[in-house]
Amino acid sequence: MPRTIPRTITDDPAFMPLTALSQAIGAGTLSPVELVDKLLARINAHGEKLHAFVTVYGDDARLAAEGADKAIRSGHRIGPLHGVPIAIKDIVDIEGRITTGGSKAWINRVSPVTATLVRRLVSAGMIVLGKTHSVEFAMGGWGTNQHMGTPWNPWDLNTHRTPGGSSAGSGVSVAAGLAPCAIGTDTGGSVRLPASWCGLTGLKTTIGRISVHGVLPLSSTLDTPGPMTRTVEDSAMLYNVLAGPDPKDPQTLRHPVADPLPGLRHGVAGLRLAVMPESEREGVESEILAAYDDSIETLRSLGAHIVTVSLPRPFRKLGAATGRIIGGEGYFFVGDMVDQPELPIDEAVRPRIWVGKDMSARDYLTALKIRDDIKAEFDAALADTDALLTPTTATAAIPIDDVDQNDTPAMFTRVANILERCALSLPNGFTAGGLPSSLQIMCRGYDEATALRIGWAYEQATDWTGRVPPGLET
Repeated sequence: MPRTIPRTITDDPAFMPLTALSQAIGAGTLSPVELVDKLLARINAHGEKLHAFVTVYGDDARLAAEGADKAIRSGHRIGPLHGVPIAIKDIVDIEGRITTGGSKAWINRVSPVTATLVRRLVSAGMIVLGKTHSVEFAMGGWGTNQHMGTPWNPWDLNTHRTPGGSSAGSGVSVAAGLAPCAIGTDTGGSVRLPASWCGLTGLKTTIGRISVHGVLPLSSTLDTPGPMTRTVEDSAMLYNVLAGPDPKDPQTLRHPVADPLPGLRHGVAGLRLAVMPESEREGVESEILAAYDDSIETLRSLGAHIVTVSLPRPFRKLGAATGRIIGGEGYFFVGDMVDQPELPIDEAVRPRIWVGKDMSARDYLTALKIRDDIKAEFDAALADTDALLTPTTATAAIPIDDVDQNDTPAMFTRVANILERCALSLPNGFTAGGLPSSLQIMCRGYDEATALRIGWAYEQATDWTGRVPPGLET
């Protein structure tokens, strides 16, 4: 059994899920002003240590909260998230604001546009608290940043551990009670990795589900924004706000979006859930495997059919194929910067971008052809299943000093990106040292509703969601 970890203090707005905040604001028992002041006070108290935010929009957030409060009290509430704050990853543009992309070289870069996803959040009445730290150019899974600083995983206040990346600050801000929810982006796991190591729920959406207009690109083939929240229902609520067609991102026009909330509580009875092959268990920590196995048995007990399938390729080979596409496209976007030795580019990130430096057109198109082949093979292998279950990460968060920057923690997460599938990560246990572990539920592309449905059923049957990192309860 893990050491005792406090449950969420349900009457503390800093740790309430979005559903509870929405109800309290709607009932008039909590004002947006009170909530924003509470969060800004926590950011002031813990921000220097945790290093989650690049910039905090304190004055503007208070003004927005006052406006929301007046509107709601006068009967002009525009939706369930009106007056709820949110943190935004610092690769998402807000016109006139600084967006660094996690790069010291862009420390004075002023956003020329406002991202579509930000416009949708603000149109829903949400309040932007500020921008959160990212791995430089969103290119890395550990969450480290040499020049801008690495956020501190709040589950261990004594040892600096990996927060997960690249959406490191977004994960830390929500886990530590500095924001009730945040936006991350996921090209190879960058929503799910920090969700795993910070004890959160993170939804990797399918390509084209959420507009990337105004999001600094790393890989146009793979980039997907997504919500990072405390609960599955919170992720579904944010997904409803974010998803949908945007003429400024043609990929969003291809598939209609369905509301996942009506089917969220339909359970898993009769669903066919595949487990990963025995060979993929190699190198995974025993406590992570134990939590994974327990998760499978929980879903079996809820009526799901647990099935074993033969997968055509090892996950690590899929990860390598994903990395080649990211490197080729990443070099197109920021190669001119990483090629300048005088610029303060992260020494761990520069070689990752350089993967594309000498890539020929033939090599790049071959990588895309391999991606298509892999997709076809896995689509066939998983055709009779509703989801593939894996751990999100092979280990719990490790000390920053132990990070091997030549390796990646994205063994399980990159699979969803190259297969163009959606995936939900959510808490499924704690190690003996009190560090979170996580379950990944990977579903067909554009079937976010099923991933959320499975996740909700698991969440309700267990007691892992909503824990508060010790030392941050107040």
